[in-house]
Amino acid sequence: MSLEGVLPIWKPVQFTSHDVVAKARGILKMKRIGHTGTLDPMVTGVLPLCLGRATRLVEYIQEMPKEYEARLVIGLATDTEDLTGSVIERADEVTVSEQQIHEVMKQFTGVIQQIPPMYSAVKVDGKRLYELARGGEVVERQPRQVSIHSIHILSVKLDVPSPEIVFRVRCSKGTYIRTLCSDIGRALGYPAVMAELVRTGTGGMTRTQCATLEELAEAKRQGDGALAQWIIPADQAISFFPAVEVGTEEAVHARQGKKIRLAVGAAAAQPALELPEEMRVLKRVYGPGADFLGLFRLEEDGRTLAAEKVFLPEV
Repeated sequence: MSLEGVLPIWKPVQFTSHDVVAKARGILKMKRIGHTGTLDPMVTGVLPLCLGRATRLVEYIQEMPKEYEARLVIGLATDTEDLTGSVIERADEVTVSEQQIHEVMKQFTGVIQQIPPMYSAVKVDGKRLYELARGGEVVERQPRQVSIHSIHILSVKLDVPSPEIVFRVRCSKGTYIRTLCSDIGRALGYPAVMAELVRTGTGGMTRTQCATLEELAEAKRQGDGALAQWIIPADQAISFFPAVEVGTEEAVHARQGKKIRLAVGAAAAQPALELPEEMRVLKRVYGPGADFLGLFRLEEDGRTLAAEKVFLPEV
């Protein structure tokens, strides 16, 4: 069986995203695998891997909103904004109420500004910030705009010296949850740090669809049928793009990468509001028999579709 599609993996702690890709390549005996968004080693959670031709969809899946569950500790700060770093500040006493926490959390919904942490992969003057941080340097960073689609408090623990908040957040690509935790603490008047983080969803894929690396290895031993249960077909993995059906003649032209026209009276479905602006014109195009032809871009006239990524039949 030629493996193709998206394989959601539950990333274990102490693995980098690249470690997971390397492990999957070894298990599946294939080289063409790409991941859809870096997770720090201490973070666990949903990490979709694109297999074979589905690697052409990495750029779209990684642009989609992410969902996380985080545990925030109030009363201390570290140089990494999580518990892997060195403590740089500590509060003698923390006094906050649950009402204060709820009021402050509301301030972080919508479009907000974040200053990337020093321990991040953002480049300044051609160098990664984490490289500078490891050398003891702290440089000025420009704030970045990110979107917090929703944030919900799951639990609050106040009867301890360093109160804890567990919350769920749905956010845009590029959001630093470590920084969000730190900023929430500052808004409460105290240093704060991210103590734990789990990515519970990305691009519509959730934990229930994920295989562990151990389950993947066992499925490989059992054969193609066992492997197939974990792999999401390429077109289904990008179901956040509206689908468009075309006739036989247009399907032939689509396979050739030519522009095609929607039938008179046909309307392209509206995109999801959470799609990034530049992706709202993309459509999944199907020929007769629900045959996936690829991704096409709807032009300004509302009827012409131009090829973005054509998927030819496997030979």
